[in-house]
Amino acid sequence: MINWQSLLKKSITRIDQLPDNFPVDRDNLHAVIRTYPMRINPYYFQLIQKPGDPFWLQAVPDPLELADTVCYDDPLDEENLSPVPNLVHKYPDRALFLVSSQCAMYCRFCTRKRKVGTGKMQISDATVTAGLEYLKQTPAVHDVLVSGGDPLLLPDEKLDWILASLRKIKSIEIIRIGTRVPCTLPMRVTQKLARLLKKYHPLYINTHFNHPDEMTQEASLACNRLADAGIPLGCQTVLLKGVNDKSEIIRQLMHKLLLNRVKPYYLFQGDMTRGTNHFRTPIATGLKIMEFLEGHTSGMAVPALAVDLPHGCGKVRLHSGNVPASGINKEFINYQGQGCMYIDVI
Repeated sequence: MINWQSLLKKSITRIDQLPDNFPVDRDNLHAVIRTYPMRINPYYFQLIQKPGDPFWLQAVPDPLELADTVCYDDPLDEENLSPVPNLVHKYPDRALFLVSSQCAMYCRFCTRKRKVGTGKMQISDATVTAGLEYLKQTPAVHDVLVSGGDPLLLPDEKLDWILASLRKIKSIEIIRIGTRVPCTLPMRVTQKLARLLKKYHPLYINTHFNHPDEMTQEASLACNRLADAGIPLGCQTVLLKGVNDKSEIIRQLMHKLLLNRVKPYYLFQGDMTRGTNHFRTPIATGLKIMEFLEGHTSGMAVPALAVDLPHGCGKVRLHSGNVPASGINKEFINYQGQGCMYIDVI
């Protein structure tokens, strides 16, 4: 594979780097990336065929990001659920450990777009050490999700140190890694990386594909390389308007994932993240897609439709029996028995 570090260095980060044959409102986009940075590496950029296609929408800034008056800067209330910086302890037995502030591509719908790739997300050896110390002192946590940013953008040596440190904590039984690298920069998944990860079983990876055409030959090799290392792979797909909000697109994606030994895990409603309201789809769209999948593909290819409720209420699986039939303000009961509101899209 092509050297991933070299590709990353060639990423498009300024509006003037976009090709002239891709017409954009350059003045308005400058304002967008001052708030929400842009990074499109050459691998993902070559997937774009024309402005407005599913890959363009995920990668290229849009003035609508600054027009969002509906959603929240920190929709999942992560900052208030962080006992130490960059570690989120929401559920009793699980913790989210943020170890990287960078991604191979800055997805325009990112939950943490308020800070990923900016100076607002400060991660260092000191913050990682503080997170490890918290986990040592909190034996109720048995399951740690290592995320960011993207942890697989860390150098092998740094990732090895973090995983080895987690494995030394006796109360931690399961380590998960959340990464979009197999989709957005698959050449990062080297044989050396796969061997490194293999040392830390039971270790799971949840990756993130949103469109069937993202499963290229390179992405397929990356997924199969990880699977060959004995790592169970899941996929957390986000429903995105104009990208994948059609039943047949999701069916094709789920089928391709299974062909590459990736189990469809979640199909998410878009988080209520400031700057992403133009991507959100009605809950009814997700329910319709799920009804289609149940009859038109293997049960292995059917993910759980879910929403991560605002204000730290947690995830709720959606089905026709628990979704209020009318109104945009929909109340769901979370895992603590609390009523939590979600603003639907009309």
